[in-house]
Amino acid sequence: MPDVNLLLMMIFMLLFIGAFAGVLAGLLGVGGGIVLVPAFFYAFKTLGYEGPQLMQMCLATSLATIIVTSVRSVLSHNKKGAVDWAILRTWAPGIAVGALLGVMIASQLRSNVLQAIFGILAIIVGLYMSFGKSNWRLGQAMPTGVKRAALSPVLGFMSVLMGIGGGSFGVPIMSLFNVPIHRAIATAAGFGVLIAVPSVAGFLLVPIDPAFRPPFTIGSVNLVAFVTIISVTLITAPIGARLAHSMDAKPLKRVFGGFLVLVALNMLRKAYGF
Repeated sequence: MPDVNLLLMMIFMLLFIGAFAGVLAGLLGVGGGIVLVPAFFYAFKTLGYEGPQLMQMCLATSLATIIVTSVRSVLSHNKKGAVDWAILRTWAPGIAVGALLGVMIASQLRSNVLQAIFGILAIIVGLYMSFGKSNWRLGQAMPTGVKRAALSPVLGFMSVLMGIGGGSFGVPIMSLFNVPIHRAIATAAGFGVLIAVPSVAGFLLVPIDPAFRPPFTIGSVNLVAFVTIISVTLITAPIGARLAHSMDAKPLKRVFGGFLVLVALNMLRKAYGF
């Protein structure tokens, strides 16, 4: 039987994490995973579950929550006709292949290596959020043919290595190829489903050493964290969305980008033992 006091402490920490992630996701249009992965890392570590597979558990549990939040988001956007299903259909195979490849690679890496990868990629995302311009373009239409076949697996692969959905990479990519921002955000929610479903299926088959495994963990997915986060974010994400309509989120996005860079640098510091 799990330690009840430890379990209650874990749930309390996760409630706070979920509330914060949900508000940010709704307010800034970023996927909750960019917040959840480092938050899970510090929560599980604080509770004494640090081990060589800690990051695998953080990535897998974050991706499990993304299945629910992305499905809910894409259905909501679809009611408004904002989802570009042609992009989703043509990018789906490559994204799914990249996601499965990401699971295969992540399952073989030690936690500190995954920390370093997360840190480097999070710095890139944070800098784009802070300094990226809406008028930047790489093309006037989404890539097709060989370019799409090369880019779509990379999107799925990098997202799994960070434990995030489609927003952090998908929205910038679509914006750079002239997809209107609201359509890009809506379609990126579909990317999240394509990334999370195959990757979580894979992570359920990646066991965590029982000595470093929180209670109620199946494969690499912790069910306590999954249920708690989903319960809270479904409440707080709409609050963030309402706030986004009542205030200018652009300065906040820059601030969060800077905060994300600091979190990423701290993750890198820990990865290299400083």
